[in-house]
Amino acid sequence: MKFTVAQIAQLLGGTVEGDGNKEVYTLGKIEEAKEGNISFLANLKYEPYLYTTEATAVIISRELELKKDVKATLIRVDDPYSSFTLLLEEYNKIINFQKEGVEDPSFMHGSAQHGSKIYRGAFSYIGANCKIGNNVKIYPNAYLGDGTVVGDNTIILAGAKVYPNTIIGSNCTIHAGAVVGSDGFGFAPQPDGSYKAIPQLGNVVLEDWVSIGANATIDCATMGSTIIRRGVKIDNLVQVAHNVEIGENTVIAAQSGVAGSTKIGRGCILAGQVGVIGHLQIADKTTIAAQAGVGKSIKKEGKILIGSPAFERDEYLKSYVVFKNLPDLDKRLKQLEEKVINLRSPDEHS
Repeated sequence: MKFTVAQIAQLLGGTVEGDGNKEVYTLGKIEEAKEGNISFLANLKYEPYLYTTEATAVIISRELELKKDVKATLIRVDDPYSSFTLLLEEYNKIINFQKEGVEDPSFMHGSAQHGSKIYRGAFSYIGANCKIGNNVKIYPNAYLGDGTVVGDNTIILAGAKVYPNTIIGSNCTIHAGAVVGSDGFGFAPQPDGSYKAIPQLGNVVLEDWVSIGANATIDCATMGSTIIRRGVKIDNLVQVAHNVEIGENTVIAAQSGVAGSTKIGRGCILAGQVGVIGHLQIADKTTIAAQAGVGKSIKKEGKILIGSPAFERDEYLKSYVVFKNLPDLDKRLKQLEEKVINLRSPDEHS
């Protein structure tokens, strides 16, 4: 799809320098862009490419003073990075929401309901009593179990599996291979040493604007709901266990795991490979660094945790200074021991 530079500038609230009638049809990095591409310059380290790029248009700051002539048409904005992000979002909507209709073979139960402008990809399955909103896109091989509710403008990508009675809000994205609503890990030990499965009778609730990454898993609750609040972004290969609640606008990076019944606050950041044990409370705006292991509740907002077991950043850094010097300290201790032994009287040596 093609747009003029002037149309894009209007979307971004920017001003055009050059030919606003030129057309662009895709995005590109400023150092690699070709004719028909639009790019941006936010990091001045890349400014030299502004004067050599083959891009048709480049988004730049209103404040940037040019050092040379520029071939590309410029769109001047207050914040090039934010403006390009907005452009990416709009481009993504066009790409993902242009599909409509039903591909064969696909299945929708007769009791299911759906809104307008939906897309059902080949081999997709929609079970009994499902309610699908407007402009929902369900890609090939996706599965929606009985009683699932999906809000408007949500995308469920290829091969995603949504278990029965899951509630998904509007403007959500569930990426390929994700599983939402699988059984929580609940097994009761028996006298003979075996384990008996505890039925998981609850569901999963995803509020609006939630993103679930590829091959991530959100377990259903034993009773009640596992709840992912509005605006949460979950990366690929993340495990969220039963009865967990994740607060608004929290982000969780790849390979992290949150054990059962833990409640994570709003605006938290869990970096890659973080592990959180069950039944904890994590305060709002907590940041947990990569590979940290959290074994106790965090009660104060805004803490930054590092290490396994995790503790506060400042204390961790102090401890790390000692830890990394342990080999040298051990060597010096042995030298001191030898000196003490050599200072002892001859009678003491005998």
